[in-house]
Amino acid sequence: MKLQFKHQKFQSDAAKAVCDVFSGQPYLTPTYLIDKGNEQGQGSLIEYTGWNNQRIVPELNDGVILENINKIQRSYQIEPSNQLEGRYNLTVEMETGVGKTYTYIKTMYELNKRYGWSKYIVVVPSVAIREGVYKSFQVTQEHFAEEYGKKIRFFIYNSDRLTEIDRFASDSSINVMIINSQAFNVKGKDARRIYMQLDEFRSRRPIDIIARTNPIVIIDEPQSVEGKQTKERLKEFNPLMTLRYSATHKSDSIYNMVYRLDAMEAYNKRLVKKIAVKGITETGSTATESYVYLQGINLSKSDPTATLEFDFKGSAGIRKVSRIVGIGYNLYDNSGQLDEYKLGFVVKAIDGRDNSVEFLNGIKLYAGDVIGKVSEDQLRRIQIRETILSHIQRERQLFYKGIKVLSLFFIDEVARYKQYDAAGQASNGIYADIFEEEYNDVINNLQLQFGEDDYIKYLEAISAHKTHAGYFSVDKKGRLIDSKVGRRETMSDDIDAYDLIMKNKELLLDRDPKKSPVRFIFSHSALREGWDNPNVFQICTLKQSSSDVRKRQEVGRGLRLCVNQDGERMDSNLLGNDVHTVNVLTVVASESYDSFAKGLQSELAEVVADRSRAVTVDLFMGKVIRDANGNEQVIDMGIAQAIHFDMIMNGYIDRKGALTDKYYADKANNEIKVAEEVQDSAADVLAIVDSIYDSKAMLPENARSNNVELQVDPDKLAMPEFKALWKRINSKSVYVVDFDTDELVRNAITALDARLRVSKIFFKVETGHMDNIKSKDALLSGDAFIKEASASYGTGAKIAVNHGVKYDLVGKLVEATGLTRKAVIAILTGIQKAVFDQFKDNPEDFILKAAALINDEKATAIIQHITYNVLDEHYDTDVFTEPTIKGRLGVNAIKATKHLYDHIVYDSNNERKFAEDLDVSNDVAVYVKLPDGFYISTPVGRYNPDWAIAFYEGAVKHIYFVAETKGSMSSMQLRLIEESKLHCAREHFKAISSGNVVYDVVDSYQSLLDKVMK
Repeated sequence: MKLQFKHQKFQSDAAKAVCDVFSGQPYLTPTYLIDKGNEQGQGSLIEYTGWNNQRIVPELNDGVILENINKIQRSYQIEPSNQLEGRYNLTVEMETGVGKTYTYIKTMYELNKRYGWSKYIVVVPSVAIREGVYKSFQVTQEHFAEEYGKKIRFFIYNSDRLTEIDRFASDSSINVMIINSQAFNVKGKDARRIYMQLDEFRSRRPIDIIARTNPIVIIDEPQSVEGKQTKERLKEFNPLMTLRYSATHKSDSIYNMVYRLDAMEAYNKRLVKKIAVKGITETGSTATESYVYLQGINLSKSDPTATLEFDFKGSAGIRKVSRIVGIGYNLYDNSGQLDEYKLGFVVKAIDGRDNSVEFLNGIKLYAGDVIGKVSEDQLRRIQIRETILSHIQRERQLFYKGIKVLSLFFIDEVARYKQYDAAGQASNGIYADIFEEEYNDVINNLQLQFGEDDYIKYLEAISAHKTHAGYFSVDKKGRLIDSKVGRRETMSDDIDAYDLIMKNKELLLDRDPKKSPVRFIFSHSALREGWDNPNVFQICTLKQSSSDVRKRQEVGRGLRLCVNQDGERMDSNLLGNDVHTVNVLTVVASESYDSFAKGLQSELAEVVADRSRAVTVDLFMGKVIRDANGNEQVIDMGIAQAIHFDMIMNGYIDRKGALTDKYYADKANNEIKVAEEVQDSAADVLAIVDSIYDSKAMLPENARSNNVELQVDPDKLAMPEFKALWKRINSKSVYVVDFDTDELVRNAITALDARLRVSKIFFKVETGHMDNIKSKDALLSGDAFIKEASASYGTGAKIAVNHGVKYDLVGKLVEATGLTRKAVIAILTGIQKAVFDQFKDNPEDFILKAAALINDEKATAIIQHITYNVLDEHYDTDVFTEPTIKGRLGVNAIKATKHLYDHIVYDSNNERKFAEDLDVSNDVAVYVKLPDGFYISTPVGRYNPDWAIAFYEGAVKHIYFVAETKGSMSSMQLRLIEESKLHCAREHFKAISSGNVVYDVVDSYQSLLDKVMK
């Protein structure tokens, strides 16, 4: 398998943010003479011309650089820096699992492309990260070479291979040296060779040769690298600048942050897996010492059942068994009449609403609860079994999507997995034995469904013994051994273990059972930082979580979005809204869900500590927002108060400023309302609101809570009414856009003349004085100073604005609009002179706003001239049977009688009411909430209609209806993109159904009836 990489906007944004700091720097590639050193015996084999990074030109003084940084920070809602933190230190925050290494490799290419800089040093804290970084350079090399037309030369610093340093200095292409901090971070008695004059290096010091190149230093995980001593040592590299990349920067080491994609934003943008937690709670009971474990509740069309584990007395002794039970099930009778179950262990009630089972003796268990005598080994057995169950469940969902599922166990003692006798012969440890026993039991009791023949063959081809493997350090005799960890450390630097992990990364993703039968991996807990396989879906730590093991570290190894057998990443570009249906990481914890979730949330809260915790007036004050045309506006006190008041009136925030469920419901349904004053900038206002830290939004899912999995009703699928409906709507289509370029040019000229207004750059000088200090608050708020006068210096004052910076106006507009150079030139030469002259006042603002206005006209032209043609391709009914749709009864799922599925999972109260009305209507034959796999292609992205409904013939005028539900028709305020998608949907259904299917937007069942009766 070859992993595929794609361009993602957030990674490009992060690279651009770093590059834009030095906007105005010319493209230069200077050379110099490398120190020859002692040439004895070298002859003419050494190339002495060196290539280094050009220093920042004098025109880009500290004031200009700081202003560039502030502009970037304002655009990303980052608190503007008051000063430069050295020359130059830039910070980029990127959450684990989103492609941090990819991002800084892309940044290297972009810096080289714009400014000619070609020497880079990547400093890492450990062997684990070093090996991972090196692997990333390898697997992305072809991908970046296709984009940029050149390859990076990269190597790991090794003091025994010093010729690499000469090549680093003398090679004109992009060169990267990867070095772990230990290689240069010790002096004195344990002096490192990098500082020594070495005979084999012609009596030169390696550090001196490196420093002459003015390298750009990139620090990966600076919080683990930068102690006081390391900071001093790094200065000896003579860096042109230092870039720091991490998900967890120390609060006192954030220097001029230019881009931030923290845990909250990555999660909300679906760039990492959703986290679910399976907790296990030991419940003490004075009434009994009887062992009972409630694995879960099973809900279907029939009465609910429960899966219980309990002791069973057989001919070979007492063992644990797992059984699916209903109301009236007697544990005493079914345990071989064990006395511990004699007193009232008869199932009295099974409740799917709170996932509980109650016995006649009054004992009530919730899913994940265990009572009775539970040893350490028994708790680990439960964890292993639950991991296997989660694995099989996830594997069944993803098998037909071509995705290999992996599970990862962390243990702290190899002997528990593998043991050796005196002759060195290996045998299973206790955890390996438990795994094989539980795996065989789960597989043998698997209730397979119709159509799973290929999956059954897959399971049959892999034995329990071959499907697990250990990734540990290896001694000289080839035996697995515990990783070596320093006294104050929590992770290992064992190269051989990481080598195994990295080399087998692609092999582990192969689903061929002969090539790669391993699906369950046991590894040392100290090797956590080396694991970044994207297809890890379950993580189980078979040890007590101690204070030195952070829960965020525990889940971090499985956060990356998974890939399929073609190496394609399963992200929103491929899956749309299904990203977090496919990409779910389940943590099988040795504690309760509440305990684990609380611990994880508190750690996440620490990481996003600088985010606001409530929606207040101050949250909006001073923020810059843009309308659809790119016009900027700074929010003042009056507008901030209006936005805040409007959110209160709409029920979006409570008395403490916390976001309500109504806010999230309206947002999910594109029904958010904002204050009238900022309606044209609604997207930016919502981005500010979403920047607050809301613990509810970051709450990991309880893996046991979604207890309803929708099942297609085969009788409904076979109904003649549904077959007729499906036949009319299942055709696929392709759109064609045929608009007149000359007309677009004319419309763009009109729009620019009428609406292009560029803000001039000016400097404001204010004077004031401070009479006295009334309080600390007055100092903090700035009220202690009294303003006396102010004056402005505009462009007319002959102050150089963007001096020395050249702009390719036509090229930038071609890039931003996708039009030809000819069309862009026609637009620019056609607009009024006064409009065009605004370019010299503020070039960047002119380009931004002009591109937005041209794109608006282009979008309008596309929609006005779009036609749909029917294809021979059709959607199959597997769009209903293939996806796994889950919900929780009483929370977002209800039973249904006329729905194609046995339940409905709804997104809002309005959807629930609409479905309930459909379900009881005598006019409705069958209906379905369409899954995300059923979509219409449009120029502005995929569109997924909400409902397909078939009425009984004779009851209504229009029998077949496709509906989009919106909460309020009167105040809908649909955005342009939403309107465009709805227009495209109407054209699509016209094309495929010849008018037999009606498509429209409704807000209730009554409004649906009004439309089908017409």
